[in-house]
Amino acid sequence: MENLEERHGGFYRDTWAEINLDNISYNIKEIQQLIHKDVTLIAVIKANAYGHGDIEVAKIALETGASYLAVALLDEALCLRKNGVSAPILVLGACRPEDASIAAENNITLTVFQEEWLRKAKTSLTSQLTIHLELDTGMGRLGIRSRETLEELEKLAKNDPRIYLEGVYTHFSTSDALDTTYFERQMSCFQEMLTWLSERPKFVHSGNSAATLRFPETHLNAVRTGISMFGLTPSPEITSLLPFPLKAAFSLHTKLVHVKKIQKGEKISYGATYEAMEDEWIGTLPIGYADGWLRKLQGQEVLVDGKRAPIVGRICMDQCMIKLPSQLPVGTAVTLIGKQGNEMITLEEIAEKLETINYEIPCMITSRIPRVYKRNGKVINIMNPLC
Repeated sequence: MENLEERHGGFYRDTWAEINLDNISYNIKEIQQLIHKDVTLIAVIKANAYGHGDIEVAKIALETGASYLAVALLDEALCLRKNGVSAPILVLGACRPEDASIAAENNITLTVFQEEWLRKAKTSLTSQLTIHLELDTGMGRLGIRSRETLEELEKLAKNDPRIYLEGVYTHFSTSDALDTTYFERQMSCFQEMLTWLSERPKFVHSGNSAATLRFPETHLNAVRTGISMFGLTPSPEITSLLPFPLKAAFSLHTKLVHVKKIQKGEKISYGATYEAMEDEWIGTLPIGYADGWLRKLQGQEVLVDGKRAPIVGRICMDQCMIKLPSQLPVGTAVTLIGKQGNEMITLEEIAEKLETINYEIPCMITSRIPRVYKRNGKVINIMNPLC
């Protein structure tokens, strides 16, 4: 790979994540083909866009066709505003009522699900606050559960010009499962709860990534796309059911910083858990668990010289070691996630090794790892949160 620090500035280590913005654009365009042209696409970029980088992802999503953004925290929304993002932003998580005025002043939409919250929030408002009501149809996380609460919140909003009730939504807990029984129950519950409103607000949305891809009845007049936008299937079991092939945007790379030959019987890393069974070439990589490359990944393979090579010994805080297929020079490129030659290591492979879901993998790669953004095969920006 090119010498990024010399050409673009921004970081001085041999480990980086690449974000393929063309793949994000492709995924969004394919999703748009599934929904009606009048259905609003809400791009979910919470948790730093699932570890991909919220600012750059927001730009490409809005450029490609999304017209609304969603995050989990008010702080995430404010960060987007400070970086020049002017599009509507919905905060999906809970926010303190005393901070509602901050949201209103910055044209940030808040999720509401409690009467007392809205009564407290109104007392400090000097600007109009836009809200979406969340209905708990079976997720059991946040949301309105009773008709009485929903009707009272609608009444409070309608009777106060400082409140604009713009939307109502729910979230499915099993739309990525083969068994659709519980999903159907939630969808039916949502439709019933909507009849409790005296009138429907501007936006009614229920479709998360899995539901949007699988169930057209959830499209209503807005959908929320998160994981699928980044080219990751919501769950492995529905991969064959997807209406188009997703293209992953995230890859992770490093370089050999040290190469040595060890003798049979020599040991590697903390605890001396790895012992060479023969004379071996060992390479050191400048990535460790402080970067989110967790100790449990000991034994996981990486790609070097187009071949798979195992991580040997315990992963350290800042480094780890691999058994090389042959002697290779310092500076040789190593791919931890992504494609090299004819080999490929997917986020799903790493997730399986860690006994978790693909969502978690890019989110766990920490801010010590610079994000390098590419379009048409060329680097267009580098984000290094450490600077």
